[in-house]
This record gives sequence, C-alpha cells and structure tokens, in this order.
Amino acid sequence: MDKRVLIGAGVWVLLTAAAFLVGPILGSAVLLFGGVLVVVAHLASHWGEGTTFEERELARARRRQAKYEANADKRAKDRARWEAAQARKAQREARRSG
Repeated sequence: MDKRVLIGAGVWVLLTAAAFLVGPILGSAVLLFGGVLVVVAHLASHWGEGTTFEERELARARRRQAKYEANADKRAKDRARWEAAQARKAQREARRSG
C-alpha cells in the first residue's frame, strides 16, 4: 500500500474516534465517508501503473499473428478444396455450354 494511503487511513481512524466521542451520528458519518475516501485514495494510487493503449494493441497484434500462423495449414487445405470445387464447377459449365 502507498505511504500516503496509510497516513490517510491513520488520520481517518483518529478522526473517526474523535467524532464518536462527540456523537454517534457524527462518528458514523465520518466512518462512512472517510472509509470511502480511503478506498478511493487506495484505488487512485495505482491508477497510472496500467499498460498503455499501444502496449495492449501490440500484445493483441502478436496474439492474432500467432493464431494466424497456427492456422496456416488449415487455410491452405481450405484453399485447395475451394480451388478444386471451382475447377469442377468450371468443367460442368464447360460441358453444359460446349
């Protein structure tokens, strides 16, 4: 956890204890809103550590290229079947018209 978040959590605990000494409603409000602020501060402390758009797209392109290369033999087989079917179709058309 970030040092600033820990300091904020400590201050929150102290303020909550002091607010409960003043009154239970005020203490509950400080407990609730302060807790939310500490959680938001913790989430925000790691905000910039994620990958950039370019890094994610580069990784995606690499995965797509690997998948494309892995299926090259299947595509070649399908292409050969399609070409054979086109040749048979051309022969049928030639017999009908010829």
